[in-house]
Amino acid sequence: MRRRRPPPPPPPLPQRDGVDPVRVRLPAGGPGTTVRDHLVLRLAADPARIDAMFAAGEIVGADARPVPADTPYAPGLCVWFHRDMPDEAPVPFPLTVVHHDEHIVVVDKPHFLATTPRGSHVRQTALARLRHDLGLPELTAAHRLDRLTAGLVLFIVRPEERGAYQTLFRDRLVHKEYEAVAAHDPSLAVTLPRTVRSRIVKERGVLTAREVDGEPNALTHVQLLAHRADGLGRYRLVPGTGQTHQLRVHMSALGVPILGDPLYPEVAGPVPAGDFRRPLQLLARELRFTDPVTGAEHRFTSGRVLGAWTSYEDWASGQ
Repeated sequence: MRRRRPPPPPPPLPQRDGVDPVRVRLPAGGPGTTVRDHLVLRLAADPARIDAMFAAGEIVGADARPVPADTPYAPGLCVWFHRDMPDEAPVPFPLTVVHHDEHIVVVDKPHFLATTPRGSHVRQTALARLRHDLGLPELTAAHRLDRLTAGLVLFIVRPEERGAYQTLFRDRLVHKEYEAVAAHDPSLAVTLPRTVRSRIVKERGVLTAREVDGEPNALTHVQLLAHRADGLGRYRLVPGTGQTHQLRVHMSALGVPILGDPLYPEVAGPVPAGDFRRPLQLLARELRFTDPVTGAEHRFTSGRVLGAWTSYEDWASGQ
């Protein structure tokens, strides 16, 4: 039986704008002979910036005291510091709390807002906003929703209950429904509803996932809810698995890629920061599960609408 790793020690630095400090644990074998040299090499950082952080006392140990730059390298030693925040265009859409109790927070996330800090999206994330606005520094996400996808996301209030809620998603005990707007193909419509099965792989460093031969690891139930004379369809998507970009890959493979998708079927060019026009027309519409802590039956529904369906002209023009 594998032993559980002990949880990391609590950070000695407070959060900034809802963002935790970075923790670096020095592994056996280097690189570097001092803490300063290791951080420069490991983080591929500007040496002058690292030196400035040491000089300002911004790199600290478990006791919150500044670590001298010439501290000898010692495997297992941990240091903490706050990363330099990237320039982020504010996401100008509200993050709506639909449920908040002592155990969980459920929000209705807008398009373009990342769920958790990652890469160039740090403060402009649902987690950072909620920690700051609700005064819940220990809040964590039970699952993630793509930055470009809107809809329901579950967060956990108490760290000791994190495992119980995350297990729901791991064991597929959460019923999730999505809504999408895409082209209406009459030849496809006669085959719906249907369950799409394929094998999807996502390689590190590659923007898109792809379907390959082999045992299916991705299942999506696809249903056409309505269609219009202008050639658009509104679809209900129920994932049976949780592969990266699964819904987007399956809709593209069916020949009806989701409107506004910058990756499928072809990767579009980058857009300027702060360009929030023509959002991906994919919405996490419903979450349903039995609360593993309280036993309550939860059913949450997003109050958002997909703009291409309510007013295609406004969506297409970026209004």
